[in-house]
Amino acid sequence: MEFISTRGNVGGIGFVDSILMGLADDGGLLVPTAIPQLSSETLQSWQSLSYQELATEVFSLYIGDDIPKDDLRKLVDDSYGTFRHPEVTPVRHLQDNEYVLELFHGPTFAFKDVALQFLGNLYAYVSRKRDIKVNILGATSGDTGASAIEGVSGKEGIRICILHPHGKVSKVQELQMTTVHSDNVLNLSVDGNFDDCQRIIKELFADVDFKHRYHLRAINSINIARILAQTVYYFYAYFRLNKANGATINFSVPTGNFGDIFAGYLAKRMGLPIGKLILATNENNILERFVSEGVYQPGAFRSTHSPSMDIQVASNFERYLYYLYQEDASAVVALMDQFKNEGKVVIPEDKLAIVQRDFAAYGVKNQECLDKIAEIHAGTGYLLDPHTSCGVVAAEHRGSRDEINVTLATAHPAKFNESIALVNIEQEYPEQIQALFEKPQYQTTVGNSNEEIAQQLEKFF
Repeated sequence: MEFISTRGNVGGIGFVDSILMGLADDGGLLVPTAIPQLSSETLQSWQSLSYQELATEVFSLYIGDDIPKDDLRKLVDDSYGTFRHPEVTPVRHLQDNEYVLELFHGPTFAFKDVALQFLGNLYAYVSRKRDIKVNILGATSGDTGASAIEGVSGKEGIRICILHPHGKVSKVQELQMTTVHSDNVLNLSVDGNFDDCQRIIKELFADVDFKHRYHLRAINSINIARILAQTVYYFYAYFRLNKANGATINFSVPTGNFGDIFAGYLAKRMGLPIGKLILATNENNILERFVSEGVYQPGAFRSTHSPSMDIQVASNFERYLYYLYQEDASAVVALMDQFKNEGKVVIPEDKLAIVQRDFAAYGVKNQECLDKIAEIHAGTGYLLDPHTSCGVVAAEHRGSRDEINVTLATAHPAKFNESIALVNIEQEYPEQIQALFEKPQYQTTVGNSNEEIAQQLEKFF
């Protein structure tokens, strides 16, 4: 399998080189030259696989000969051996035809662990095999940073710098990042919002000389390995539910950067026969407007009770445009130029019809999010985190009562007690999270200019 850029000027690179490149050198995002197509026989043979076995099979389709199968199995086993649940991502019945896919059983209690435990181990493997430096640069709206740091802290041959928006992540998210005291970890607390952090990251990676001089590698979902790892749990959940029910299965995905829902779209393109992908946003609802009207245009930034979704510019959106425009790189370049120059992308009616065939969307208001947390807890005893709550609300508005609706439960509620407390629910922190409050923090506060961040990187890397 080889990978190419959505903008057409990078092509023919293998899996390992693609994960090392991260953002394509032409500014685009890397995608496979062809999406593997799965037969009904293959899907049938995968139904009873363990999570680790399923992950190995999915990864193998894209990795090819770049990593020997035995080495890949060990990488997978090492990555998911850190999870607290034997199924890795178990499916739980919520009520009626509603289910949640629990993605928070990894070491940092967030769905990002599913991809970043694997990617951290993969970077360490590649660093050893190729005897190269791996200097990771990433931005986080809260969960990516903690998961990425957990995945590589203390690993030889790797350094990691994470940018997070100062004061705009939950306290637990901040502590999970900044209480790590390791020579290979740098936390930069940026005066701005997540979109500022993400813009700086993409612009620094787009400076190819700077990128190569400091051996920069990507940990955000611009890295194709992140997307591939996240496709696995769509297959896993489908197989667990389809065997018992045989009904159409829709997935509701709390969405900020479009990576997690794009992974579902990729699984569907591979041949997984799922129904709608329901895009759940909060009051930063740029993606809802795109699905409903065909207009992609940032609005005024709003702080919400689901802060990891407080994102206006979704970095993975370009990957979807590439497939929406039938893998036409020149069309993608024109659209991204339009977005840069005019601040928006508008698609025609025929393209919007295609979008609405695969996706539905709902923007959840702050009060709706809180009300659903209280309602579900009172009715079932199950406690939703605010992002998962947005997913459940969206599933109830855009899913079908005659079909199965699975919401991706993206984080443990203990990570967002600020929101939980607003509905007068007291929760008990897991021991690992409670211990964070007793530890000192290590972070550097910086402005949101490329120059200031570059200076920090030059010193660190």
